[in-house]
Amino acid sequence: MKRMWTPWRMEYILSDKAEERAGCIFCLKPREARDRDNLILYRGKHNYIILNLYPYNNGHLMVVPYKHSSNVDELDEPTLAEMMVLVQRSVAALQRAMSPDGFNIGLNIGRPAGAGVDYHVHMHVVPRWVGDSNFMPVIGETRLIPEDLATTYDHLIQAGIAAP
Repeated sequence: MKRMWTPWRMEYILSDKAEERAGCIFCLKPREARDRDNLILYRGKHNYIILNLYPYNNGHLMVVPYKHSSNVDELDEPTLAEMMVLVQRSVAALQRAMSPDGFNIGLNIGRPAGAGVDYHVHMHVVPRWVGDSNFMPVIGETRLIPEDLATTYDHLIQAGIAAP
């Protein structure tokens, strides 16, 4: 039996999941006035930037439209345009804060395409480094994330993700 200790997950495990069952997480979080607790890095007019609670890599964030929609076809041009501007802003802040070697940027539309949340479209921005893919996810079925989310949040705020 393999064990990997992840004590920071206890907060989530013990938390009340009623909010998650009550509605769309991407609609609920921006309604609250707790941006740091909710990992919201920036609020635009049509979209916001939020760290992924279950990242593939350090700095994995998402640009999420306020409009609840499962597909880009239902988003208007101002929302789509701002989404790309916020992706650009995110890449610049991640470069300043973390110096990645590259990025994966994209949408997963529908569960078969890999969408964990398939009822509210969102764009992923995942920083990548040479050598960040190793045997752990393949052999150990474990992803290594060396920095906690609160520290990543602070680094991106300091790197000016909120600045135009």
